[in-house]
Amino acid sequence: MLSESSPQAQSLPPPSGYMIKILPPPGPSISTLYHSRSPATPQIFSDAMTIRLQVFCTEQGCSAANELDEDDQRSWHWVTYDTFSDKPIACTRLVPPPHAPHPNGCENPEEKPYVKLTRLAVLPEARGRGLAKVLCEEAVGWAARNQEEIGGGWDGLVLVHAQVGVEKVWTRLGFKTDERLGRWDEEGIAHLGMWRELDLTAQKIG
Repeated sequence: MLSESSPQAQSLPPPSGYMIKILPPPGPSISTLYHSRSPATPQIFSDAMTIRLQVFCTEQGCSAANELDEDDQRSWHWVTYDTFSDKPIACTRLVPPPHAPHPNGCENPEEKPYVKLTRLAVLPEARGRGLAKVLCEEAVGWAARNQEEIGGGWDGLVLVHAQVGVEKVWTRLGFKTDERLGRWDEEGIAHLGMWRELDLTAQKIG
């Protein structure tokens, strides 16, 4: 177990040149600590924000003021590190239920509780190595093995708000587009909703 702030954070075996670390929900302190780069900010979270700011804000032109949001406090965060340089090169987070209504207002009274996989980002120099797939599978695999920790009645449903331009990437990661959720704009970028259903029974048997 490795952690900058919590004994629950884990360091996983490094698969071919990189390793992945997980940070459990860091709580409300990061909302005031991160922007001042306080020493109290968990290092894993700080590394994730460095990647997110570079990819989403510097590269894609999204607002830096909106990058830190209320879901960061209650999410699990993953960061991939290059084992040769120890540089953080990719990140994602998993947001547990409950969630706000869908952006287009779609309501389904029979919709099951779901987790959201968000903020998946890979630095330009690390792309083409399959890190997005590895990180995605690491996060959803962890969730499948830790259903009780997710809570909220969750039983395997995962949602992503995908940029329309990378819809095929998410399709290759096992997600299916939900046309009922339509298209919407976030920070000037068109998005759509995609779902993936995990088999938690298989995880428990394994």
